[in-house]
Amino acid sequence: MTQIAVGRALISVSDKRGLTPFAEALVSLGVEIVSSGGTAAHFEQAGIPVTHVQDVTGAPEMLGGRVKTLHPRIHGGILADLGKESHRQGLLDFGIEPFQLVVSNLYPFAETVRSGADDDTVIENIDIGGPTLIRAAAKNHAWVAVVVSPDRYDEIASVVATGGTTARLRRDLAREAFFVTASYDAAIVNWFERDGAERLVLPLEMNTALRYGENPDQPAGLYSMGSSDGWWSAGQQIQGKDMSFNNYADADAAWSLVADLPAGSVVVVKHMNACGAATGTSMYEAFTKAWAGDPLAAFGGVVALAGELDGETARAIAENFVEIVIATSVTDEAKAVMAQKKNLRVIIALYPSGDDLDLRSIDGGFLVQKPDTVISDASMWESKSREPSRDEAVDLEIAWTIAAHAKSNAIVLVKDGAAVGVGTGDQSRVGAAERALAKAGERAHGSVCASDAFFPFRDGPDALAAAGITAIVEPGGSMRDQEVIESAQEHAMALLFTGERHFRH
Repeated sequence: MTQIAVGRALISVSDKRGLTPFAEALVSLGVEIVSSGGTAAHFEQAGIPVTHVQDVTGAPEMLGGRVKTLHPRIHGGILADLGKESHRQGLLDFGIEPFQLVVSNLYPFAETVRSGADDDTVIENIDIGGPTLIRAAAKNHAWVAVVVSPDRYDEIASVVATGGTTARLRRDLAREAFFVTASYDAAIVNWFERDGAERLVLPLEMNTALRYGENPDQPAGLYSMGSSDGWWSAGQQIQGKDMSFNNYADADAAWSLVADLPAGSVVVVKHMNACGAATGTSMYEAFTKAWAGDPLAAFGGVVALAGELDGETARAIAENFVEIVIATSVTDEAKAVMAQKKNLRVIIALYPSGDDLDLRSIDGGFLVQKPDTVISDASMWESKSREPSRDEAVDLEIAWTIAAHAKSNAIVLVKDGAAVGVGTGDQSRVGAAERALAKAGERAHGSVCASDAFFPFRDGPDALAAAGITAIVEPGGSMRDQEVIESAQEHAMALLFTGERHFRH
């Protein structure tokens, strides 16, 4: 375990969190600090001794700060392999002192992009010197420790105080550093490709190691793309067992669906499909209606609430076997109720951002698309038969949203603000309709229907009409649309075309 004492450190950072106490600790241990630009000014203002880079290089900062550390007297001190006599002699020949520690983090490129800044501002936030320093130190980790995160400061100060950095620590720091520069370059590439997307670079970092994947024989983990702000990353699990691969998949499906429904809605999801969804005058009413949609399928499912989980609703949920409950907030009374179910996972989260790419893996590659966006507004749809009543329009909007989140082929029946029959993943549309009708039973009478894609024949609408469905919403666009329209007119059903479909494979 080769331990290297730290006598000289180069520090150049954009993020100055925790920097002052860290530098003070290094100086108290006899470490010389070399710095430039804003970092050097920060140290001087804090009364911390600092050697300016330009005093080391003999060259002033230039081009508005674009060129500061790019100099042989800096990079020679970082890249010298002190195990080689020729490198040591080279340092002596040119009067270069080696560094044992490089601390650097980068201009906030991704944050600048997210702020909506113009192109010139974004480009000025492409860091050049920082990545070069980091990569140089990481390459020469046999002799130099590189620190890219303020979260490491206390650890580094401690090891410097106890004699220096170990080979294992330096290698670990180098691994972290190369991922940071790779992620940074990926963000730049993806910004340049934001319109064409011919090239995508996705830096994935394991957030959580999972016990296994969909099945016990599949190793798995939860990975984030850089500094993820996904609901699962920013959310808080306040109780229950660790989340599994399938738990995350189902929770994401449930949370994405309920976020597209009106406030106060509740959904119950099993195997990434809704088996119940409803709105109500209270969260309790919405839950009871959603659970009644398909109580058999709901067993062991995920309950997602578009709002706060209260005590009354928590007691109703606790009467059933549920794997996960996810809500925007949870009352103290509800927490006390849920605490009696120790294995039940309860999560508080923000709604999904909807900004991520949708990736599907295939053999040796990926299918990439923008996420499907659901707009559910009956006033924007084209009526092809009679106009729907106000109540029908509301139910059609709910049914359309649920259908857009269900696996194709999908047929969703909704009545009085609640899903009463959901047919998903069927190879034929009439088959999906038959499954939805079978689940609904007598509740189908007086309900409305949403189909995620057009009906290719009139047999689907005919079957729905025979069961008492009063209104249908579908994309339209079939060669036999006229036959479907005639079916709706013959059965006095309202028929609305959205002009867009929502396949989900």
